[in-house]
Amino acid sequence: MRFGERTVVDGLTFGVGPGETFGLLGSNGSGKTTTIRALLGITTPTSGTLTIDGEPYRPATGGIGYLPEERGLYRKETVIDVMTYFAALRGMPRGPATRWSTEYLERVGLADKAKVRIDRLSGGQQQKVQLGITIMDRPRLLILDEPTKGLDPVNRRLLLDLVAERKADGATVVLVTHQMDEVERLCDRILLLKDGVAAAYGTVPEVQDAFGGAVAEVGLTGLVPPSDRYRLARHEGHVAHLVPTAASAPDGSDILAELVGAGVHVTAFAMRRIPLEEIFVQLYGHDATADADPDGGRPATVGVAR
Repeated sequence: MRFGERTVVDGLTFGVGPGETFGLLGSNGSGKTTTIRALLGITTPTSGTLTIDGEPYRPATGGIGYLPEERGLYRKETVIDVMTYFAALRGMPRGPATRWSTEYLERVGLADKAKVRIDRLSGGQQQKVQLGITIMDRPRLLILDEPTKGLDPVNRRLLLDLVAERKADGATVVLVTHQMDEVERLCDRILLLKDGVAAAYGTVPEVQDAFGGAVAEVGLTGLVPPSDRYRLARHEGHVAHLVPTAASAPDGSDILAELVGAGVHVTAFAMRRIPLEEIFVQLYGHDATADADPDGGRPATVGVAR
């Protein structure tokens, strides 16, 4: 995708399998939202196509539920009117649309807000309404851009449960998020974008193996001494993540012995797969605080297969 002379997404091709949860990850400004908007025709792509079941996607064909990061609700209208309006746009008769919306609002704890204007709702409540609109016609492909952004843990779990139900019903899910714990728990495969190109692509274990595979997670008090056997990746509070070097034993026993020998008080020790959060920090570092996706770049061929 190009905007003027600037390339934002370049040479990107990926596939998403039927019934899969696919994570599209990257720091702010890496090209995630630009890619999605180009695929859906919201932004006119320089080149590239989205195919579903081998056929080029056309907005009129439907079958996609898109939850944008920037919400698009009619703020001066009531919740039930907004939901039934979007249902009508998707071909749902008013009676079934009203029943579905009422049942959904009951499910997400907003039954008493049906006649309340959208602009009187909190951000989290508006998020629930927007998700309901996204899933109301049981789309076979869900594209969710930061679906849990700004939600408390209870509502975050509720929304993820709703998405999981759609997947259990056969939907394919593309998840754009910064929440690495969500990715590790939900995603079958992932793609990490950096500067508009794929920096990593595969299953979560495949990506973890590509970035070292394992870390020693150590509970301790005091400082971590330097060593040729590991690299200190993170030390927060009483937990440190140590990345083994080639000189270290696979089970980390020599790391533990060295720590104890250096007088470190170790309270816990386990070898774990490298967390995606660590990979994210390795890839993006300070870039993760950059501005949001700019309007500039060239998306290349991107296919989402169903």
